[in-house]
Amino acid sequence: MEDTEMKIARFSSCRGVSFEINSNRSNPFAVESPTKPERTTGTWLWIPWTRNNSFKILPQSQAHIITSPTRSRASSHFCDINIDADDVELEFLAEFQDIENQEKANSVKQQKLLQKPDPSPRNSRLSIILLDQGFTVYKGLFLVCITLNMIALALSATGHFPYAKSRATLFSIGNILALTLCRSEAVLRVVFWFTVKTIGNICVPLKIKTATTSFLQSIGGIHSSCGVCSIAWLVYSLVLTIENNDKNTSPEILGVAFTILSLISLSSLAAFPLIRHLHHNLFERIHRFSGWMALILLWLFILLTISYDPTSKTYHLTIKKMVKTQECWLTLFITILIMIPWLSIKRVQVSVTAPSNHASIIKFEGGVKPGLLGRISPSPLSEWHAFGIISDGKKEHIMLAGAVGDFTKSLVSSPPKHLWIRSVHFAGLPYLINLYQKVLLVATGSGICVFLSFLLQPTKADVCLIWVAKDIEMNFGKEITDLVGRYSKEKVIVHDTAVSGRPNVAEMSVNAAIHWNVEVVIVTSNPEGSRDVVRACNKAKVPAFGPIWDS
Repeated sequence: MEDTEMKIARFSSCRGVSFEINSNRSNPFAVESPTKPERTTGTWLWIPWTRNNSFKILPQSQAHIITSPTRSRASSHFCDINIDADDVELEFLAEFQDIENQEKANSVKQQKLLQKPDPSPRNSRLSIILLDQGFTVYKGLFLVCITLNMIALALSATGHFPYAKSRATLFSIGNILALTLCRSEAVLRVVFWFTVKTIGNICVPLKIKTATTSFLQSIGGIHSSCGVCSIAWLVYSLVLTIENNDKNTSPEILGVAFTILSLISLSSLAAFPLIRHLHHNLFERIHRFSGWMALILLWLFILLTISYDPTSKTYHLTIKKMVKTQECWLTLFITILIMIPWLSIKRVQVSVTAPSNHASIIKFEGGVKPGLLGRISPSPLSEWHAFGIISDGKKEHIMLAGAVGDFTKSLVSSPPKHLWIRSVHFAGLPYLINLYQKVLLVATGSGICVFLSFLLQPTKADVCLIWVAKDIEMNFGKEITDLVGRYSKEKVIVHDTAVSGRPNVAEMSVNAAIHWNVEVVIVTSNPEGSRDVVRACNKAKVPAFGPIWDS
């Protein structure tokens, strides 16, 4: 609509909150009506770029960061990218009522815009997770680990690796130790801290930092592959024992070994993406309790093996035998790693408020450094939930929980007075923001919680923020919007989908990354949204990272 002045009556600034145009409001998210810009070639759009009633004007070449102003659906934990055709029509009708003196050509364009788009099939979240991500670092690590183990297994089976053939059980336990290390929150906390301290210097090339980020984010690929390989080595060990009719092994030892194999296989099957995605609570319980039972039986297996006397067919255990056994030491390390997080759990008093039926705010005592995440639970043996931590680093920290599951919905309907927590917070992708000098943070919905601490505390990284949400103050409360409002007005874009419609977050992220000249983009959204932002940024030669499956 060239040479046409558009009167946009409403603006937005974060995922989930409407912002009224009211210059007299003290709320930093109140948007002041812009004055009329001078007429220039192309179309100019006013968008709320900063808080405190400030604007930036983008010409046509940049105006595409805002898409059709459609009304979004009910807020959820993530920003739903799917566009409702009926909403498209209603919102455009409302907007075009404010357009005056339209030329005849523009009225034709308007009618085209009002036509309902053909509904296009939308990929499921699971298909996006498994099939639509291409060849990722996660899959690469999985294949490398599988390949190395299969080569060693093949060499052993052909007689070219006699040590592995005689110690197949040790290789199985070694894989279990490796997968435990990859999931130990205490170990990873140290690894992430050491990584930031060593390569977070400005003199380290950006390619090294991004490669390290990709590896640490995808370390779950090693965890998964080692689980499969531990099963393969244990099967190989049992086959050798049965084929050789080994007299050094008792029926009890074989029975325990087969039980361990069954438990590990059950745990691995429960972690299969389809089951984990559709029945997460079932996966968590099976994965935990079958793993614990397998560990207990592994100790029994080792003690029976080293104490069995094939001559007398009796058991005689000594400390000297245990100390000399490699399997015993590896199992001890596995046990310690598994016990560490459980030794840090405690029941604490919390304050839970619900600004809406879409989210809850949970407050805890004690300040927390930016980039760390925490786990909470209503019942520590049944389920644990991870959330980003918002803190100014002083007296308290809070978690923002979108009401998308049974537990998070119960926080809204029946706020608890106490919750179980793990005192040792863990590091994830947000912690690696500290590696870089300037970073663009892109969040949708309650995903903002993993980034807010970087806005509230002085950090090494200079961060800029895009937050896309619906009815922000209504869904997330004034407290959260005020926290965002404290940050530099020149480094924040907040977009309310209930007012300005669903934006093209990918294009918005690319334009903002170029505008702010950032080193890297970190996004937290749903699988489809994260994928689109990462792809668009990478295509524009801007490194970008988002949450991945099993990250």
